Amino acid sequence: MPASPEDLFERLDELNIAHETTHHPALHTVAESQAVRGKIPGAHNKNLFLRDKKKQTWLVCTLEDKQIEMKQLHNQIGAARLSFGSADRLAEFLGVLPGSVTPFALINDPLCRVRVVLDAAMLAHGQVNFHPLVNTMTTTIAAADLLRFVRACGHEPLTPQL
Repeated sequence: MPASPEDLFERLDELNIAHETTHHPALHTVAESQAVRGKIPGAHNKNLFLRDKKKQTWLVCTLEDKQIEMKQLHNQIGAARLSFGSADRLAEFLGVLPGSVTPFALINDPLCRVRVVLDAAMLAHGQVNFHPLVNTMTTTIAAADLLRFVRACGHEPLTPQL
């Protein structure tokens, strides 16, 4: 059974990671997010759930306005050619639905089947924002704490400049 937002918040508390969550209508795209987020501080991000030609699964997190060239991304992260992962694969590997992709979903990947990429430009911000497993909320944490959370989930993220 995948973790709930409450399970996530409990885990963040156990790790002594300060977090603040804002509730809002369901958001599915960056454009929708920009229209309703109000004054939530910190960097706003997008998350790509990908699969490479060798069937390795990837989660790439970057700034919301970053242009990602899919034809070049695989070279930047050391992957085979990439395509978007299916909704079924997303549910299986990270326990979330499309529109709710988030590094917080790594809580649902104890076998570390997903390779994680956190853009260095995103991590340069003091605070970062992601959905807490559902797209009706946004949770703000320190960028350094995002790294701590990802590592506490057993993943060692790649942190290239994308």
